Amino acid sequence: MSLRFGRPMVSIPGPSTIPDRVLNAMHRPMPNIYQGELVDIAFEMLDRLPAIARTTTAHPFITVSNGHGAWQMAINNTLSRGDRVLVLETGNFAKNWGQMAATSGVIVEALEADWRSPVDLEAFSERLEADTEKGIKAILVVLTDTATSVRNDIKAIGEVLQAADHPALLMVDCIASLCCDVYEMDAWGVDVTVAGSQKGLMVPPGLGFVWAGPRALTAYETADLRTGYFDWEPRRTPDLMYKIFAGTPPIQHLYGLKEALNMMDEEGGLEKIWRRHEILAGAIHAAIAAWSSPGGLDFNIIEPAARSHAVTTVLCNDIDATELRRRAEESAGLVLGLGIANMGNAFRIGHMGHLNPPHVLGTLGTIEATLHSMGAPIGSSGVAAAAASLAPHF
Repeated sequence: MSLRFGRPMVSIPGPSTIPDRVLNAMHRPMPNIYQGELVDIAFEMLDRLPAIARTTTAHPFITVSNGHGAWQMAINNTLSRGDRVLVLETGNFAKNWGQMAATSGVIVEALEADWRSPVDLEAFSERLEADTEKGIKAILVVLTDTATSVRNDIKAIGEVLQAADHPALLMVDCIASLCCDVYEMDAWGVDVTVAGSQKGLMVPPGLGFVWAGPRALTAYETADLRTGYFDWEPRRTPDLMYKIFAGTPPIQHLYGLKEALNMMDEEGGLEKIWRRHEILAGAIHAAIAAWSSPGGLDFNIIEPAARSHAVTTVLCNDIDATELRRRAEESAGLVLGLGIANMGNAFRIGHMGHLNPPHVLGTLGTIEATLHSMGAPIGSSGVAAAAASLAPHF
């Protein structure tokens, strides 16, 4: 018998749960796109976006695309054919960003790491020191990799780059965890930030964001990969609203984005949002630590400080991850993320954006019940551990 008949719970690492307020804001007929409210909202979003990347110096760009479109925009407007970039690989998505750069005519070198650890700062420093001619034009790295759930220390990466006195642009993919993990674009010396709408920002997929700092805007002047649709220049100083988007605006998404930003302001700003994600992630991590047993579940990311506050990848070892996910969805209505790329027998829990303790405890309780139904090895109750982790915050 299935118990799933009720509201499904989606606990995947994006697209994340969309708040009813955002859905209701989007649920409206087509407005006048030439003047009035929509035009005002579009320019308002440009004014408000720098704050969520923690920058006062970078210009925000909005592209009607997913995060991969934002990747392409960042590449096209800062690099030229034959430029060399260094990709700091700690999972699937920096690697994919590098592959996109390669197809655009950029020479890509990877500093590879295992998929259970953050960037090796010493190896990164050594690679920069070896670049005596300063030929590397950009560093591509993710804040959080959605596949592995690693969180890289972008502040430390920026410090290594500065200590080496290297001119490479620091370009950071924050798609998985903007507004979930702490991120400071200006303070950490980041030149380009990339994000999408469908994770911490609580809006459906369809918007890509790029924040370009002063050095990135200077690099634009000599970049020869520029294309008409992604070109920054007409978007940067638009005399008409449609130029922000290089065409028809994403009408419903703009209404949704405005409402999402309003909700974030009402929560008390980024510091409180970051803290909420930290507390809820701590509960999930406490549960996995309790469940952990030989042949059973385990963290993919070994170092606790390198575990994201937005997504957690769980290795299943002798437990069938596909069967666990199937039972959780078909029997209880819980959707978990599958292990992607090289992760193999694993599942992922998304804990980003619009969520609270009932969401987290419901997810964990369903996972625990599913594990019991499978006769899987469990060290102790993860739900009890999560509840104990949350209790001091009530």
